[in-house]
Amino acid sequence: MKQFKIKDNYLLLKKWWETIDLTNYEKSFLNREIISFNQQLLRLKEKKIRIGAYGKSGVGKSSILNSLLKKDIFKTDIINGTTKEIQSEIWTIKGQKLNSLELLDSPGFDFCNIKSPDKVYSYINQTDIILFIVSGDLNRNELREISSFIKDGKKIIVILNKIHLFNKNELKEIIENIKFKLPKDLNIPIIPNNENNLENYITKLINQYGEILLELNSIQLADKLFLQIKEQRLKKRQKLAQSTIGKFSTIKASAVALNPFILFDVAGSFALDTALISELSQIYGLKLRGESARKIFKNISINNLCLGVTQVGVNTSFNLVKKVILLTAPFTNGLSLLPYGPIAIIQVAIALHSTKILGKLAAKEIFLRSKAPFIEPAIMIKNLTFNDPEIFNHINIYFSNRNLNNNFIRILP
Repeated sequence: MKQFKIKDNYLLLKKWWETIDLTNYEKSFLNREIISFNQQLLRLKEKKIRIGAYGKSGVGKSSILNSLLKKDIFKTDIINGTTKEIQSEIWTIKGQKLNSLELLDSPGFDFCNIKSPDKVYSYINQTDIILFIVSGDLNRNELREISSFIKDGKKIIVILNKIHLFNKNELKEIIENIKFKLPKDLNIPIIPNNENNLENYITKLINQYGEILLELNSIQLADKLFLQIKEQRLKKRQKLAQSTIGKFSTIKASAVALNPFILFDVAGSFALDTALISELSQIYGLKLRGESARKIFKNISINNLCLGVTQVGVNTSFNLVKKVILLTAPFTNGLSLLPYGPIAIIQVAIALHSTKILGKLAAKEIFLRSKAPFIEPAIMIKNLTFNDPEIFNHINIYFSNRNLNNNFIRILP
């Protein structure tokens, strides 16, 4: 396993965050996410890990946390739904390498009187480790919640509580059923809450991997914030790109309509298209020289030969027809000029349509080629290598669902 230090990754994330120049709108729109990330960045600096307990009402979340603390801190009752909001308490374990361990108790996700269930889920989703508490086989709602955490790349431990209600064979069957319902390649630990079994497992996990899990969660939160910022900026650029494409479409259409001869030829069209690509590259933050713009245009043209050939061929043909019409007008008393208008209209329509298609293709190509001027948080994770799949394969799940390009192609013009 590649070794790295919390301080190093903290400084990398801090430097990355300082390079992000947010607008006032972005600060307001992403206020909650920005606060959460800054809090996580501070916890990374101070080496404070958070462990969140989550599950439906009545499974014994508070009782399990109290057993780990060895004192009654979190309120429990025979009535389900005693916990109505997020509560936290510091936990000390033997030989801990981290400066602080914080246990978070949460309301049951199926409890009707929760003020903001989405907020509770989001808060637990930002913890470094999630203890998902169950009191029997997984039902549909529990499996849905676990699946959501898995997609977000969270480290989950399933805790089977109230095992005294089952005999040995029943307990074994329940564990097998839970394993069957969970992803086979993820190997999510299923720990029966038996005497010191749970405490020993969590203690060993934190002492061995606590620092790394804290770092990975910090980088993931940074990456999620980065994606949200990029999405907002792409939405804003989408409108500007659409306006730019419309402007060039109008220019080309006007030139075609007003051109009675083959003056606005392939070279003129290519010059306008290259200028369009250059403006789009500025909108999407990719600095292109003339040669680079032509290379992108060439790639687009190769992939869309039919469009290019059709546009050039039809325009050339129509220009020839228009030229013949003008030359023969004196001999036909102007009757040959009648088709001139419809032909020009057709050319205008072709110019508008082809330029819009070219603009969309160019925006996509430029977006895929563009590079951030700083190290993206996801790159920091990808540069790390792990040998323990039971602990770190949830990171692969995160990246498989991240799929940056496919998520953002829809925001292009």
